[in-house]
Amino acid sequence: MINDLMKDADHKMDQAVVHTMQEFGGIRTGRANPGLLSRINVDYYGTQTPLQQIAGFTVPEARLLVIQVYDKTAIPAIERAIQEADLGLNPSNDGNVIRLSFPSLTEERRNELIRVVRNIAEDGRIAIRNVRRHCKDRIESEDVSEDDIRRAEKVLQIKTDEHIGRLDEILATKEEELLEV
Repeated sequence: MINDLMKDADHKMDQAVVHTMQEFGGIRTGRANPGLLSRINVDYYGTQTPLQQIAGFTVPEARLLVIQVYDKTAIPAIERAIQEADLGLNPSNDGNVIRLSFPSLTEERRNELIRVVRNIAEDGRIAIRNVRRHCKDRIESEDVSEDDIRRAEKVLQIKTDEHIGRLDEILATKEEELLEV
């Protein structure tokens, strides 16, 4: 039973790390990144459709993202959705593709985004610690020896430290991206 609880805790901690990485993907750096558009839904013939389903993305240069729309009639709706997403980007089109030019970030904006990223990382750490606490409570409620409980808690703490370490590495990478001029 303890092994099942440990596997479940490990899986949930992995999910917390993945979720935090997805949250980081939504933070705009000075570099073009298609992940920034992952949460945008477009009103496509009366249905809210994810942008990835109606367009393809390319990054021909570091500060330019090109959106190749599969259906040319959807271009105005996509432009409107990008503007309403409040990403600080102004789309331009030539009738075939939409171009998003990423302006470089000011120093003040970079520092603000670093604070946001650190808060997201802390939320991820809290989620991992909550998984640890929940698993620890369930282990202690099991009918097993004190030695087994202590061993399981040590393994659980090691797993927690590993996941928080991964999160810290991802945070450091994201901070480097934000500080890059």
